[in-house]
Amino acid sequence: MNAQPETRTAFIALVGKPNAGKSSLLNRLVGEKVAIVTQKPQTTRTRITGVLTKEETQLVFIDTPGLLKAKDALGRYMVKQVNDSVADVDLAVLVAEPGPELSKADEELIGNFRRLRLPAVAVVNKVDTVERKETILPKLAALGAAYDFQHIIPISALTGEGVEELLGVLLDRAEPGVHFFPDDALTDQPERVICAELIREKLLLHMREEIPHGVAVVVEEMKDRPRDGEPMVDISAMIYCERDGHKGMIIGKGGQMLKVIATEARQDMESFLGAKVNLQCRVKTREAWKNSEVQLRNLGFR
Repeated sequence: MNAQPETRTAFIALVGKPNAGKSSLLNRLVGEKVAIVTQKPQTTRTRITGVLTKEETQLVFIDTPGLLKAKDALGRYMVKQVNDSVADVDLAVLVAEPGPELSKADEELIGNFRRLRLPAVAVVNKVDTVERKETILPKLAALGAAYDFQHIIPISALTGEGVEELLGVLLDRAEPGVHFFPDDALTDQPERVICAELIREKLLLHMREEIPHGVAVVVEEMKDRPRDGEPMVDISAMIYCERDGHKGMIIGKGGQMLKVIATEARQDMESFLGAKVNLQCRVKTREAWKNSEVQLRNLGFR
């Protein structure tokens, strides 16, 4: 009787300063969009798990919010997500950007690695934005001097450069253990959460700087409704904002801005769900929700 191959697993935290490219890297590693991506800081607010299974090896990635100074209850929640993630994994991947010096967030995270004696790999992301590759050498040297990283790898999450090398390193780090997710799983996020995040991504892309960070999105209802023998999903979502003035801007003149946001989100939902989507979005004001522990819990930040 042939013995079953031994399964292997590793839990890996992707950490770094806001906008370093952690979510882009997560999506590149798992091969699907499981985390929203924009150029604005604080795009990721919660821990998002991505799963990659290659034969007997399963890698579970934890994408964390960028490390920032907490200014309200939401900020404190986000910082806690980062600290909890680093404490619970087998390996951390520090995602840094090109530039000669370490950022303050990089230094704080390295301090956490040192305190926890955590094995870590560093990547310098966005090398596709650098004209001459030798300009990243000072950053590689700074990382090497700051911590005993097992590997320091230049990558581009956008183009895929260096990502296969990184993936090989991470697969080698897996230890014997059971798979915690089905082999075809890509994330532990419920479909409702991903659909809500897709709406928030479009808000971040289309709205002025101060508005998106004061919004939260909740999918209140999600029902399958086959139509003409084809899969169809009805989705009802509520967008919460902090001010009546912001509500008017999100809706736009004649409802035009909300229509653009909902249309783009619906298209992404259809790709993700593999079904036609009927999306209804409404907007409601909920003042100072980011500073209320109760309201944060009610909006799903637990």
